[in-house]
Amino acid sequence: MTVMMMRPLPRPVPLRQSVYDALIDLIVGGELRPGQHMVETDLARQLGVSRQPIREALHRMEAEGWVDLRPSQGAFVHVPTDSEVDDLLDVRALLEAETARLAARGPGPVQVARLREINREGQLAAGADDFGAAVAVDRLFHAEVAAIGGNSVLAELADIVGRRVQWYYRLVAPERVPDSWAEHDEVIAAIEENDVDRAESLARKHTERTRAAYHRHREA
Repeated sequence: MTVMMMRPLPRPVPLRQSVYDALIDLIVGGELRPGQHMVETDLARQLGVSRQPIREALHRMEAEGWVDLRPSQGAFVHVPTDSEVDDLLDVRALLEAETARLAARGPGPVQVARLREINREGQLAAGADDFGAAVAVDRLFHAEVAAIGGNSVLAELADIVGRRVQWYYRLVAPERVPDSWAEHDEVIAAIEENDVDRAESLARKHTERTRAAYHRHREA
C-alpha cells in the first residue's frame, strides 16, 4: 500500500498578526510618530477591525519595545533613548558585517546583478526625494545581502533588527540617503570580488555612519 505524503495547506495569516504588522508599518513608515497617542478606537476604524485585535497587538508591541502602555492614558509610540539606539546599532553592525562577509564567499552573477538593480531603485527614489521608498529599498538591499550569505537564521535575525533600524533610519534619511547608496556600491564591489574582509569592514562602517547621522540629528 502506497502512503501519500501530504503537505499541509497554507493557512491565512491570523488577524492579530495582520493587525500587528499593520501597526508596525505605521510606526516604521512615520505615520505614527514617537510619543504619539495610539487611540484604540481610531486604529480599529482605520484598519477595519474590532478593538480586541488592536489591544492584543499593542500588548505584544509593548513587550517588544515599540509602544508604552500608560495606566489610565492608553498606548503611546515609544520614544527611543540614545542608549537604546546605540545598543541596537551595535547588534546591527555585527549582523550586517557577518552577512556581508558570508555573501562575499561566492556570490553568483545573477545575485550581484540583483544587488545592483536594488541599489539603482534606491538611487532613483533618493533622487526623487521619496525617502519613504528609499528607506524601504534600503531594507530590501540588506535583506538581499543576507539571503546571498545563505545563513537563514542569521538572515532572519538581521531582518528583525533591520525593521527596527528602519524606524530610526527614517529620521535621518534626508541626510543619509545620498551617501548610503554609494556605500552600497562599495559593498557590492567587495562582494563581487570575493573580498570577504573588505565586505565585512565596509558593512560595519556603513552602520557606524548611520549611527553618527542619528546622533547629529538628535543634537540638532
